[in-house]
Amino acid sequence: MSTGELLSVEPLEMKFPFELRKQISCSLQLTNKTENHVAFKVKTTNPKKYCVRPNTGIILPRSTCDVVVTMQAQKEAPPDMQCKDKFLLQSVVTTPEATPKDITTEMFNKEQGNVEECKLKVVYVAPRQPPSPVAEGSDEGFSPRNNAGENGSDATRGFGSADVKSLVAKLTEEKAAAVQRSNKLRQELELLKRESNKSGVSIMTVMIIGLIGIVLGYLLKRT
Repeated sequence: MSTGELLSVEPLEMKFPFELRKQISCSLQLTNKTENHVAFKVKTTNPKKYCVRPNTGIILPRSTCDVVVTMQAQKEAPPDMQCKDKFLLQSVVTTPEATPKDITTEMFNKEQGNVEECKLKVVYVAPRQPPSPVAEGSDEGFSPRNNAGENGSDATRGFGSADVKSLVAKLTEEKAAAVQRSNKLRQELELLKRESNKSGVSIMTVMIIGLIGIVLGYLLKRT
C-alpha cells in the first residue's frame, strides 16, 4: 500500500495473470485520507493496451473508490514475461462543489498547485491452474480395478457355494421327477394301445391320447 498525504493506493503492483488472447482485469482501491474532496486521474504509458474505468473522478472525504484496469487480449507473450508498462496516479484537492465533469488536465499540472503522484508497476504472473479432477474426485488408495474386485468379492460372499449346491440339487430332483412322470405317461400310452387292440377302440383316439401324453411330457421336462 502506498500512503501519500491525499490518497492511499492498494496495491502498488498491478498483477495480471497473463493469458494469450484473453482480456485480463486488475483493480485498484483508492482511499481519501483527508477531510477534503480529492480529484484523481490515472495515466498509462500504453493507453492503447489498457482500459481504465474510471480514469478520472472525485473521492469524497474519508471514502474509497475502486478503479478497474483491463488489459486488452494479447496475441503474443512478452520476452521472459517482463512488462515495461507503467501507470501514474495523480491526485489534487478540489472544491466540494466540483463534479467529475469539472475535472480538467490543467488541474493536475504541477505548476498550478500541490499535485500528488504515485507510480504503479505492471507485473505479469502465471495464471492459476485449475485443481486436478483426479485429485479432487478420488479417495486415497482408490482404484477402479480395486473397486471392481471388491464388488466382485462382495457378490461372491453374498451368493455362497452352499447356496449354489442347494440350487443344483433342487434342479436335479425336479428334472428326475419330470422324467419319471414322462416315463409313466409312456407306459400308460402303451397300455392304452394294447387295450384298444383288444376292445376295438379307434386308432385315431389312441393317436390323440398319445399326442397329449407327448405334449404333457415335453411340458413337464421344461419345468
